[in-house]
Amino acid sequence: MQKHQWREDSEDGQVLFRATYHAGCWSLASQLKGDEGWSRYDPIPRELLEKLRQVIWNKYQRGRCPHKLVTKIDKMLESED
Repeated sequence: MQKHQWREDSEDGQVLFRATYHAGCWSLASQLKGDEGWSRYDPIPRELLEKLRQVIWNKYQRGRCPHKLVTKIDKMLESED
C-alpha cells in the first residue's frame, strides 16, 4: 500500500488530501484542517484525479514512486472521456 498526501488552500481553510494505492485501486479522501473526519470520494472526480496525477508525476520525476502509478491514473482519466 502506498499513501500520498498534499495540501491546498480553499475558501474554508486548508484542505488535506490523502490518496492511497492498494491492490491496484486508488482511493481518495480529504479533510479540512482542524476536522477529525475524512470525506471519501467514490468515484474520484476528474479535477481531483488530475491533481493526483500531477502529485504522482512530480514524485516520479524525483524518483520517489514507480511510473506504473502514473500510467494507472492516465488509464483512469482516459476511461472517463
